Amino acid sequence: VQLQAYGGGLVQAGGSLRLSCAASGRTFSRYAMGWFRQAPGKEREFVAAVSWRGSSPVYADSVKDRFTIFRDNTKNAMYLQMNTLKPEDTAVYYCAADIGLGLSRETSSYDYWGQGTQVTVSS
Repeated sequence: VQLQAYGGGLVQAGGSLRLSCAASGRTFSRYAMGWFRQAPGKEREFVAAVSWRGSSPVYADSVKDRFTIFRDNTKNAMYLQMNTLKPEDTAVYYCAADIGLGLSRETSSYDYWGQGTQVTVSS
């Protein structure tokens, strides 16, 4: 499966953005999906993950109650709704697909990655 993330941009603190991840291939619905992010000089970190059915979302503590992950298997797409953005959310955001059990917080569990999309939150 090939993934492409988009929807990033520049937003003021307190604002919202919705990231999208478009997937090619007919097997998208078989994969659990996740979002990760990487800030300059830092390691890539887990943001959120969702099962192949779109159920049981899990979130990093830093984004819980502000971000929502969801997917639409009929459109081969996954989304990350980001509300109440903070400057510390500034990073390149990546979507990833996991053919395994899913809902992992580890980058090593994911089999496919999209290119990143930049999110910049100004204070």
